Amino acid sequence: MWNFIGLGEKQLSLEIGDTVHIQETCEGKGLRKVIIEKRGDQEVVLSAEMPLVKEVTTTLREWGSIWKQLYANKKNRVVQVQGLMWDLMEWRSQLLSGTLPSDEFKELKQKVTSKIDYGNKILELDLVVRDVNGNMLDPENASVISLFRAHQDATTKINERIKEEQSNIQTDHSVISARIQSSPTHSLYVFVRNFVCRIGEDSELFMSLYDPNKQTIISENYLVRWGSKGFPREVEMLNNLKVVFTDLGNKDLNREKIYLICQIVRVGRMELKETNTKKCTQGLRRPFGVAVMDISDIIKGKIECDEEKQHFIPFFPVVAENDFLHPLLNKVTASRGDSGGQGLWVTMKALVGDIVQIRKEYPHLVDRSTVVARKLGFPEIIMPGDIRNDIYLTLWAGDFDKYNKTSQKNMEVIMMVCDEEVELIVLFSLSLISLSLSVISLSFCFVLSVIYYQVKQPRWMETFKVAIPLEEMHRIHLRFMFRHRSSQESKDKSEKNFAMAFVRLMKEDGTVLKDGLHDLVVFKGDSKRMEDVNSYLSLPSTRYVDVHKTGTLSRSTSSVGGLSVSSRDSFTISTLVCSTKLTQNVGLLGLLKWRTRPELLKENLEKLKIIDGEEVVKFLQDTLDALFTIMMEHSQTDDYDILVFDALIYIIGLIADRKFQHFNTVLEAYIKQHFSATLAYKKLMSVLKRYLDVSSRGEQCENYLRTLKALEYIFKFIVRSRMLYSQLYEGKEQEEFEESLRRLFESINNLMTSDQNTTVLLQVNTLTSLSFSSSLLLSPLLMSSCVLISGFMILSPSMCVSLSLSLSLSLPLSLSGDTFQHIQDIVVSLLRTINRTVITMGREHALISRVVACMTAILSQMDDSHYSSYLETFSGTTDLVDFLMETFLLFKDLIGKHVYPSDWMAMIMVQNRVFLRAINTYADTMNLKFLNNNDFEVQLWNNYFHLAVAFITQESLQLQHFSSTKRNNILTKYGDMRRLIGFAIRDMWYKLGGNKICFIPGMVGPILEMTLIPEEELRRATIPIFFDMMQCEHTVSTHFHKFENEIILKLDHEVEGGGGDERYMELLETILLECAVARPLLRPEVEHFVTLVKGLLVRLLDYRAVMSDDSRNNRMSCTVNLLNFYKDINREGMYIRYLYKLRDLHLDVENYTEAAYTLLLHSRLLKWSDDQCSPQFELRSCQTQRQLKENLYDKIIGHFDKGKMWEEAITLCKELADQYEMEVFDYELLSQSLQQAKFYENIMKILRPKPDYFAVGYYGQGYPPFLRNKVFIHRGKEYERREDFQNQLMSQFPSAVRLNITTMPGDDVRLSPLQYIQCFTVQPVLEIPPHLKNKPVPDQINNFYKSNYVQRFHYSRPVRRGPVDPNNEFVSMWIERTTFTTVYKLPGILRWFEFSFSLCQTTISPLENAIETMESTNDKILTMVNQYQADDALPINPLSMLLNGIVDPAVMGGFAKYEKAFFTEEYNLQHPEDRDKLYRLKDLIAWQIPLLGGGISLHGKRVTDDLRPFHERMEECFKHMRKKVEKEYGVRDLVREREGEKRRSTRPRSVLRSFRQSVISICSLQGSECGTPTKPYPDR
Repeated sequence: MWNFIGLGEKQLSLEIGDTVHIQETCEGKGLRKVIIEKRGDQEVVLSAEMPLVKEVTTTLREWGSIWKQLYANKKNRVVQVQGLMWDLMEWRSQLLSGTLPSDEFKELKQKVTSKIDYGNKILELDLVVRDVNGNMLDPENASVISLFRAHQDATTKINERIKEEQSNIQTDHSVISARIQSSPTHSLYVFVRNFVCRIGEDSELFMSLYDPNKQTIISENYLVRWGSKGFPREVEMLNNLKVVFTDLGNKDLNREKIYLICQIVRVGRMELKETNTKKCTQGLRRPFGVAVMDISDIIKGKIECDEEKQHFIPFFPVVAENDFLHPLLNKVTASRGDSGGQGLWVTMKALVGDIVQIRKEYPHLVDRSTVVARKLGFPEIIMPGDIRNDIYLTLWAGDFDKYNKTSQKNMEVIMMVCDEEVELIVLFSLSLISLSLSVISLSFCFVLSVIYYQVKQPRWMETFKVAIPLEEMHRIHLRFMFRHRSSQESKDKSEKNFAMAFVRLMKEDGTVLKDGLHDLVVFKGDSKRMEDVNSYLSLPSTRYVDVHKTGTLSRSTSSVGGLSVSSRDSFTISTLVCSTKLTQNVGLLGLLKWRTRPELLKENLEKLKIIDGEEVVKFLQDTLDALFTIMMEHSQTDDYDILVFDALIYIIGLIADRKFQHFNTVLEAYIKQHFSATLAYKKLMSVLKRYLDVSSRGEQCENYLRTLKALEYIFKFIVRSRMLYSQLYEGKEQEEFEESLRRLFESINNLMTSDQNTTVLLQVNTLTSLSFSSSLLLSPLLMSSCVLISGFMILSPSMCVSLSLSLSLSLPLSLSGDTFQHIQDIVVSLLRTINRTVITMGREHALISRVVACMTAILSQMDDSHYSSYLETFSGTTDLVDFLMETFLLFKDLIGKHVYPSDWMAMIMVQNRVFLRAINTYADTMNLKFLNNNDFEVQLWNNYFHLAVAFITQESLQLQHFSSTKRNNILTKYGDMRRLIGFAIRDMWYKLGGNKICFIPGMVGPILEMTLIPEEELRRATIPIFFDMMQCEHTVSTHFHKFENEIILKLDHEVEGGGGDERYMELLETILLECAVARPLLRPEVEHFVTLVKGLLVRLLDYRAVMSDDSRNNRMSCTVNLLNFYKDINREGMYIRYLYKLRDLHLDVENYTEAAYTLLLHSRLLKWSDDQCSPQFELRSCQTQRQLKENLYDKIIGHFDKGKMWEEAITLCKELADQYEMEVFDYELLSQSLQQAKFYENIMKILRPKPDYFAVGYYGQGYPPFLRNKVFIHRGKEYERREDFQNQLMSQFPSAVRLNITTMPGDDVRLSPLQYIQCFTVQPVLEIPPHLKNKPVPDQINNFYKSNYVQRFHYSRPVRRGPVDPNNEFVSMWIERTTFTTVYKLPGILRWFEFSFSLCQTTISPLENAIETMESTNDKILTMVNQYQADDALPINPLSMLLNGIVDPAVMGGFAKYEKAFFTEEYNLQHPEDRDKLYRLKDLIAWQIPLLGGGISLHGKRVTDDLRPFHERMEECFKHMRKKVEKEYGVRDLVREREGEKRRSTRPRSVLRSFRQSVISICSLQGSECGTPTKPYPDR
C-alpha cells in the first residue's frame, strides 16, 4: 500500500489512513463504513471505527513522523519508540478482530491507553484526557471544571507509572509493572523447592527480606526445619514450603537493593569434627552459613518472573565455628564468591495487593496453608479492622566474663514469657511455630539462641515475634536465662543457669515498651532464685535506672532476694512494637483511655496536636472513635466541642499531608464503614459556623485556616452522621437540619463577601475546598433537603461564590432551576473577586491553577446578556475602566505564562476560546463608551492592543509549529483563533481615527509581531496597518522616522527569534507599494522604506538560517553583512551589537587577531574626549568616551598579542602613550602602557609561521545568497595544509561537489541547483610599507609583511606554447597568472574576504619566469644564511641541502638550462626586446656567487667532523662554479658595514644584511635594475 497522488481530472489524492465518504459505488470492494456528522452547514465525514481504534490510528501516524526525526537527532529513542509502535499495531489488530471477550477487551483497552499516554509523555506530546471508560474526553461535552479535574487525574496517573514504564522493555510486563507502581501494598510469593547442602545434621533455615545498604532485615523470618537426610523434617511439608512476604509498600520498592536471604543454623553437636556422637551434647543451635539473592528487579516488577521458574540461591558457609552470621551476611552481599553448587532452589513471584487481595486473585498460589511473613513494622496504610499486637524482639549482643573458667563460655540464651504470679505462662509461651515463623506463641515453653563457640562478646542478631493477647500484656514480662553449654554431654548436664535478665512489656503509665535498644541489667544468683518471679520483679530491668535508688541493691555486693547485679556482664536487646492497640505515647494513651482519667480529658485533647503524626495515624480508627465518643457522651454540653473539633481538624490535616496521603483511603473507609456518631453533625455544624462567623470578621487564627482546608471531610462527617440519624429515627428533625444547613451556608456567604484584608486567603481555601466537593454537595441527603434548589432563591447572590464550582458549573441544567439568574448572581458576586484573587496569588501558588479554572468556568457560562448585565452593574466610568484594565492585564499575564503544564493542550485551548469571547465582548464596550475624544482612555486602549497581540502570538496558537495531526484537531475543534483576533485588532485600529498617533511608535513592535505570523490572510489584513501608521506620522511630522526606527529595531529582534520568511518580505513589499499608489507625495519615501526593510530582511533571514548551522564561518559572514548594513544606514547601536556578536564568534575559535580588528571598529567610533557615552554591553562601567576607548584598547592589545600581531599592538600602545603623556599627563598609566618593548623583542625572536592563503569559490544555486557564485580568499591557520583546509570545508557542505579546476566555471555550473566548491592555494603579493622601502630591513620584519596587510593575491598556472624541447623545457614554459584583489586587506575582521574587482590575468614569458625563479632562490639563500648567523642552535642539515642542491655540478643551480635556453645568439636575434631582461638574469646569476660564498663559509664553521668530507666536496664544486660565473657574468662583492656605523648591540649582526637592499628590495621587489657596480672581470 502507498499514498496516491491524483493527477487526472477525476482522481483524488489520498494518503494512507484518510477517511473517504463514498456516496455511490459500483462494486463496493475495499470500502469502509463512515458516519456523516452535520456541523452547522457542513458535513463532516468520520470513520465508523470504534473510538479507541481511531485514536490508535491517529497516534501511529503522529508517532511515525516523529520517529523519523528521532532517527536523525535522538537515535537512543528510536528503538524505544519503534517498540511502542509495534505494540500498538499488534493491539490494534486485536481490537479490530472483534473476537475478544469483554474482560480481555477491557484489559487490552487499559494496556493500549497506558501505552499511548506513556508514549505521548516521552515524546513530549499533549496529554490525552479520558473519561472513566478510557475514551478520549471531548471538551465540547465537558464542563471546564470536569475537564480540569480530568487533566489532573491523567497527569497523576502518568507520573505514577512513568518511572516504571521507562524501565520496562517487554510488552506484557509493562502493565504488570504499572500495577505494582500504582498499588500501595505489595507482596512476594516464595516457594522453597529444595535445599542442597552438606551438613549431616538437622538445620533451621531462616528466610527473610534484607536491605544491604542499611544492613537490616525488613521482614519476619520464615523458618524451614530441614532434616539431616536432605528433606524437611515434617514430611507433610514436602512440596508445601510456601511463604508470602507481605505488607511491603512503595517506600520498600524504592529501596536501592532488596535481597532474599537465608540464615542457616545447624542443630546438633558443638563441633562437626567430633566423631564420638554418643558422648557429645546434642540439640545445640550452631551457626552454619548464609544464602543470598538480589531480588530487586523481581520485587519491583522490572523482571517478569514465572512462578514455575526456579532460581538458585548460592550458599556461603561460615569460615570458623565462632563467626557471627550477621557480619557474614553483610560480607556476602557486598562481594560474591563460589558456593560450590550448594544452596537453595526456589520459585518466586511479585504480587500486587495485601494478603486478602492476593488470596482472591491468586488462589492457586496462596491458600490458607501458605505462611504469611509480614514486614517488620507497620505497612504504609493501616486499614480499619487491621488489628495487630506484635512485639518484635531481637537478641542483639552480650558481654560475659569467663570468671573462674580457663576459657570463654559457650553462651546460650533461653528466652521465656512469664507473668507476675507464676514462673511460666504455658498458654502464651515461647516457640518456633510449626508453620515456620520465629514466633513466641503456643507450642514450646522457651526459645534457645544460637551458640557461638568460646566468644566473650556474642552478637546474635536473632529476631522473634512476641504475640500475646492484649488483655494479658500488662502482667507479662520476658525473662532471659544465661547458661554455658559444653560439648560433652556429661559436663553439659551439670551446667546450670548462671545469670538472668528480664524486661517488662508495659510500663507503669500504661504505655508499651519503647522501640530501640535496651541495655538490660544482668543478675546473678542461685538458679532456683533466678526462676522465682518474686525475687527479681521489683528490681530495675535496664541500666538506665539508677540501681542505687532501689533500697539495699548494690551494683556489686548487695542483693535482694538472693540476686546481685553483675557489673562484669552486659546484655542488650532491641524491640519494635507493631500494635494498633498499644501506644508508646502517654498523651495518646490518655486520650484513648479518657474514661479512666476524665479530669485530664481537656489536657489530653490539647496534647493531641503535639503528638507525632506517625503515631496518630497508626491508631487512626481508635483515635476517631474516642473523639466522637467524647462528643456523643457530652451531647448536652459544649464543654469539649471546640477541643474535639480542633483535634478532628488536626487529624484531617495530617492525612492531607503528602507523607500520609495513602491514609485518605483509610479515612474514607472509616467514614463509610465504622463511623457511627449519629449526633455528631449537630456539634460539627455548630463549631464550623462559629469559626466561619469569626473568620468573616477578619480575626486571625491558625485553626480557622486549617478548618477551611478540611471542609471536604467535615462535610462528609456531617452528611454521614445525618444519614445515620435519619436511618435510625426515620427522618426525624429534618427541618431543623435544613435550617442549620442554611445558616451554615449564610456564614460561608458572609466570609466570601468579607472585604477584610485578612480574609483573602481564607476565601481562597474555602473556594477550593467547596469546588472539589461537588459530588458530596450533590449527595441525595442534601438534594432531598431542597437546600441546593430552593436555597439559591433565598440566599444572597454571593452565596454562589463558594457553590459556583460545585453546583452551577457542574450541575446539569435540569437541576439548576432558573439557570440564567443563577449564573448572573454568580458573576456579579464572584467574577471580580476571583480576578483579584488570581492577580494577588503568585504563579507558584499551589492553588493558582484551580482558581484560574474556576474563573474560566464562570466566563464559559456567560452569554451576551450576562456580559451586558454585568457591565451595567458598575457605578461609574472610572470603576468600569478599572475593571477592564484589571481584566486585560490579568488575561495578558495568564496568556504569557500559562498556569497549566504545556501538555494540557485541551485545557489551554478551552481557556483561549473563553478569553477570546471575553476580549471581543469587552472590545465592543470600549467602542461604545471609550472611543470619543472626550472619553478616550489611552491606557485602556493600549492595554487592549497589547493583550490582543499577546493572545494572537502565544505559543499554543502557532499552528505552524505543530504536527499535522495536532493542527487538524485544533482547527476542527476550535478553528484558527488567530485570524479572529487579528481581524478584530485591525478593525479596532481603524476606528481610532485621530487617536492613532498616541500609539506610534509604541504599537509598531506588537503589530509587527502579529504580521509576522505565517498565516496568509492574517498578513494581508494587518500589513496595511503599517502604511496607515506611516501616513499618520507623516501627517503630523512630515516624516515617519519614529516608525522607521522602531520597525528596524523590532524587526531585528523578531526575525532573530524565528519570525518572518521570504513570503513575508514579498507581501510587505507588494502591499505597501500598492497602498502608496494612492499617495503620490508619500510614495518616494515609502519606496525608500521598502527597499531599506527588504535589504534588512534579506540579511536577517540569512543570519537566522545559519545560526543553527554547524558552520561558524557562515555565521561570521552573515554577521558582517548585517553590521555593514547597519553601518551604512547609520544605526550605530545595532552596528555595535553585531560587532560584539562577531567578536564572540572569533574568540570561541581563538581567532584573536580577527577579534581585535572587530573591537577596533568600535574604538574608531569613539573620541579621546570626556563626553558621556551610552553603556555598551560589558563595558557599562565606563562613563566617558575616553574611558571606554582606553578599555577597548587594553582588550584589543591583549588580543593582538595572542594573535602575534605585535606591529598593530605597538601602534595602539604608541597612541595610548601619547594620550597619557600629552593629554591627561598620567605618567603612572604611561609606564604601564609602555609594553611595546616586549612586542619589539617578540618580533625579532619569536618565530611566526606564514599562513597560506586559499581561494574558495562557491558555485551553484544550492548555496545561500551570501555565498552563491562568489569567490573568497581565506587566510589559513598556522601550518594548515590545503588538504586539511579543503576537507574541513567539505565537511561544512557534505553534499557539495569538488571542482578540480582552477579557472572560473561556466554557466552550466553557476546555474546548477547543486553545490560546487573550488579550492586552490594563492600567493600573497607583498606591499612594502613606505617607511621600510630602500632600507636594510631585518628578515623578521620583512617576513611579516609578506603574509600580512595583503590585498592582492596571485595564482600562477604553467602553460606550454610553441614547440617543446625535450632537453630543455624552460624554453616553452609560460606562466598564466591570475590576480585576485579583496575588498579589504587580510587579516581583518574576518579570516576571509570576497574579491572586489574582475579578475586580472597576465602572462609571464619563460625568461621572466626564469628571473623570478632566480630571485626566489637568491632570497632563500640570503634568508637562511641570516637565520643561521643569528641562531647557533639551528641544525645544519637544511643549510647543507640548500647549498649542495645549487653548487653540485649535477644540478648547477638550475641556471645551466637558462644559459642553454636564453644566452644564445639565436635567442638574441629572435627577441631583441628582452635585452634588459637577459642582463637582469645574468646579474642575478652573478649575485648568487657571493651569497653562496657566505653560506658555504658559514657552513664550514658549523659543520661537524663526520660531514667534513661532504663540505670539502661542496667547496670544490663551488670553486668551479664561481670561476665559471665570474668569468661569464662578472664579479659581485657584498657591501659590508663600516666600523663606525655598527650599532652598539649584543645581538649578532648579519654580514649580508646590508646587501639585501640591492638584491631584494630593488631587484626582486620593485623589478628595477640592480644598481650595484659590476666588475667585468674577476679579481686576480
